[in-house]
Amino acid sequence: MPDQEARRLLALIEAQGQVVSRAQALSGGMSPHAVAHRLRPGGPWRRLFPGIYQTSTGTPTRVQQEIAALLYAGSRSVITGGSALRHYRLPAPQSDHIDVLVPQQAQRQSIADVRLHRTARLPEMVDVLPHRRYALPYRAVADTARWLTSMPEARAVIAGAVQKGACTVAQLMEELDAGPSRDSALLRSVLFEVGAGVRSAPEADLRVLIKRSGLPQPMFNPRLYLPDGTLLGSPDVWWPEAGVAVEVDSKRWHLSPDDWEHTMDRHARFGAHAIVVLHFAPHKLRADPASVVAAMRNAYRAGITRPRLPITALPVAA
Repeated sequence: MPDQEARRLLALIEAQGQVVSRAQALSGGMSPHAVAHRLRPGGPWRRLFPGIYQTSTGTPTRVQQEIAALLYAGSRSVITGGSALRHYRLPAPQSDHIDVLVPQQAQRQSIADVRLHRTARLPEMVDVLPHRRYALPYRAVADTARWLTSMPEARAVIAGAVQKGACTVAQLMEELDAGPSRDSALLRSVLFEVGAGVRSAPEADLRVLIKRSGLPQPMFNPRLYLPDGTLLGSPDVWWPEAGVAVEVDSKRWHLSPDDWEHTMDRHARFGAHAIVVLHFAPHKLRADPASVVAAMRNAYRAGITRPRLPITALPVAA
């Protein structure tokens, strides 16, 4: 192999994180015998997927696996699902699979930990890194939700992405309408919850609990204002007729320690203006739902016996 060809091939392998396809190696001047020699038992290369090789030693990294998956899937392929969500540092289900979108006419089949999803709707816009392509957050979220079978997992993915500002409810609704209706039930249900003001998976659990309890429907995440226009804050749940707020207190659903401190300050402001605030840990909603419902019911009954508080509540979408 001429030195110039060898240098170009080595540069390509380096750029691809020590991953190369058989086609790239051969077009770069290597002979089939040279490739086979490197893949011999104890040799410097190892097969990751058919026709895709790791040229470095050790366990392949996630980045190497993703580059290898795209090389295997073809030049128009795009990573989506949990791998894309982890790329954006968003909540994602636990899985070793790499989900890849490929054109409808693609001939390759899913193999090992690479799941190929044929689609007539390849993303027009993607997040491009060197030798990696990721679906944008709204597409990755919608795809993931369609492949899940657990409502709690779907809530965590969708509400988590919206809460972190990675995508909007409107973008997800557009993706819901544009995509296949098959397997979209969880996506549709959770988007209804999020559209109603629910912003996290624990809040969604609370919403279901309230609905089953027979309590009047509250407002979710409204903005509360004093008569002079001062913003008090935005509780997770609010019964205006009773002056009762409910907060699901979990550091997991706040983006930083500062957010947690701001939440505690908001609770103090609520109490200073005679708002009854109930606090529940997320695990309490599932471990002891009866006591949660009893506490909310008692607070509501007591609240409606007193004069209505002079607080204006605006819906989350207002």
